[in-house]
Amino acid sequence: MIKIDILTTTRAEYGLMKPLIHRCFCDIDIQMRLLVTGTHLLEEYGATYREIENDGYSIYKKLGIMSCCQGNVGISDTMAKALLVFTEHFTSDKPDFLLVDGDRYETMAVCLAAFNTNTPIIHIGGGATTEGAADEFYRHAISKMAYLHFPTTALYRKRIIQMGECPDRVFTVGSLGIENIRETTFLSLKEMEDSIDFKLDLPFAVVTFHPVTLEESTHLEQLEELLKAVEKINDIKFIFTMANADKGGNEINEKLMDFALLNTDKVKCISSMGSKRYLSALKLCEFVMGNSSSGLIEAPTFHIPTINIGDRQRGRIKAETVIDCEPEKKSILQAITKARSREFKEICKKAVNPNGDGYSSNKIVNYIKAYCYKHDINMKKKFYDIDFVIKEDDSL
Repeated sequence: MIKIDILTTTRAEYGLMKPLIHRCFCDIDIQMRLLVTGTHLLEEYGATYREIENDGYSIYKKLGIMSCCQGNVGISDTMAKALLVFTEHFTSDKPDFLLVDGDRYETMAVCLAAFNTNTPIIHIGGGATTEGAADEFYRHAISKMAYLHFPTTALYRKRIIQMGECPDRVFTVGSLGIENIRETTFLSLKEMEDSIDFKLDLPFAVVTFHPVTLEESTHLEQLEELLKAVEKINDIKFIFTMANADKGGNEINEKLMDFALLNTDKVKCISSMGSKRYLSALKLCEFVMGNSSSGLIEAPTFHIPTINIGDRQRGRIKAETVIDCEPEKKSILQAITKARSREFKEICKKAVNPNGDGYSSNKIVNYIKAYCYKHDINMKKKFYDIDFVIKEDDSL
């Protein structure tokens, strides 16, 4: 039996990984252990560990790591705590693998703890690029520490191999988020209204805005431009989901809550929607707006427009449903007009999501088992060189 510790640090990450968690839970060859940490354990972020328990999954360990400090100090303090707490866990209760998804700083610290204890890492979601966020660097660093890789697209697989990872350990599987959509029983409009206590008697948009972590102190300025655009629209309602725990996230959330209190007729702000409610909102809404990866990964499956604001997701593969705009009121309003046009809606109806077919979890589990049965896990990875031509450096 393969003992796999699955890490989840945030509501969004858990929502993406739910199909894989269920698949591992049902597999007789895998002993799955859920390690729950990060904002899952904080009331101000909705204490979303309860969602995991309500889904019927046993939490193996709840490991608190989040700092009470803000900004850069808070991030570094959180990472330091995670490194210590998880090193102690992997030393005393070592699994065969640690499985992680994505690119957050908390995940990076946990992977360092695993690496320091010679615990092999399985990484989902490597090879993507998000040039406006620090996640870009965390993601690639995790890829270099990881042993098995499960990118969502063939292009992302090539990038991981370009980083020196052996092709035999890199498998294209598509996005777990697409599978989540395929397996969800959606809420009706009335059920959605009841669940969020908000009347949806007009078309509505789902909005998520996170800090742009590679830009210094622009998050409130950009959010202000977004809110000015929202104020100009009177025939749409807006459901805002709260920002994550990145630097500046708390400031964004405070601003959103104040804005919602002043615009109760057309704005609802929710700390955590949960996977089912969030995906139901995507199915029912007119368009998605903000700078969250869900607008590029999940939303295209619903054939709805995504207004992608600013640079946070720059570099990701995008469907035809995505409209890029600047974090300025005029540009955002122009994007909204385009998203609501009959012509663009027709484009969205025919668009294909480039992020997979919705059967990722079976592929991941089967690849893990097949690899383990055929190979010994050797942490002494060889760097895989590829044959390509690089232009000569003529800068001198």
